[in-house]
Amino acid sequence: MKTLLRCAVAGALIAATVQGAVGEERVLPVPAVTIYPGDMISEAMLKDRAFPENYRFRTAVVESPRVLAGKTARRTLRPGEPIPLNAVDDPKLVTRGVQAAILFEEGGLSITGVGIPLQSGALGETIQVKNVDSGRIITGRVQSDGRIRIGIQ
Repeated sequence: MKTLLRCAVAGALIAATVQGAVGEERVLPVPAVTIYPGDMISEAMLKDRAFPENYRFRTAVVESPRVLAGKTARRTLRPGEPIPLNAVDDPKLVTRGVQAAILFEEGGLSITGVGIPLQSGALGETIQVKNVDSGRIITGRVQSDGRIRIGIQ
């Protein structure tokens, strides 16, 4: 009887220890495949991986797959490794050196033209653009359709 009681107590202690160890894990999204710079990240490219609570990361890491969906990789992301916050970026709608439409609207007046962005830009970013017709450098804000809105914003 004493042996049975000791076994039961030992089993309970082992179960409590295992449960405590499982509760001390941190689950993070990691790449399931190699993700290369410029690739758009989808949730299908990710999987969850548990890390010990006391695991030390070199930099701040992404903790939710929702944060990653629709972002682009800034550098190669290896399978199974945590994803640093600075390794992903919003997708660029405008690329430096590639012609883009520029738009000026005020009241009922609407003027469109062509410009060469002097820097790449994501949605809502303010960038500089060289007007192809006049050669002047102007500042505008990147719109969701890839155009650059200039003037009063």
